[in-house]
Amino acid sequence: MKQTIQFTAIIERENDGYVSLCPELDIASQGDTIEEARNNLIEALELFFETADPSEIQERLHTEVFVTRLEVNIG
Repeated sequence: MKQTIQFTAIIERENDGYVSLCPELDIASQGDTIEEARNNLIEALELFFETADPSEIQERLHTEVFVTRLEVNIG
């Protein structure tokens, strides 16, 4: 039985494309567009879960990830 789990995706522009990161598992991908970077990250995560040993999944998985904005004084 397949299970669906939600993960965080952080996508940022890098040069002429986009880099996507799942901080819960520290898995990244890239693409020419935001949607392509997102879809490639989903594919990378699915491949990871298909091939990884359960102990590796447990070792890499961060169950609490917080994304926030910070105010920093500069200059």
